[in-house]
Amino acid sequence: MEWFKEYWWILIIVVMVGVLINVYKDLKRIDHKKFLENKPELPPHRDFNDKWDDEDDWPKKK
Repeated sequence: MEWFKEYWWILIIVVMVGVLINVYKDLKRIDHKKFLENKPELPPHRDFNDKWDDEDDWPKKK
């Protein structure tokens, strides 16, 4: 177990490489073209932020 105290960081690197490989495999399975073809419509905004842009609260320059 003495070697484990000295080389614990190698185990961490191996686990991280395994996670990255699995993430890469899962991302390759995603079909982005199919998603974009069947993308749902976005609902309209309901907070009326565009009306706040009409008000000018900044002081006017002379």
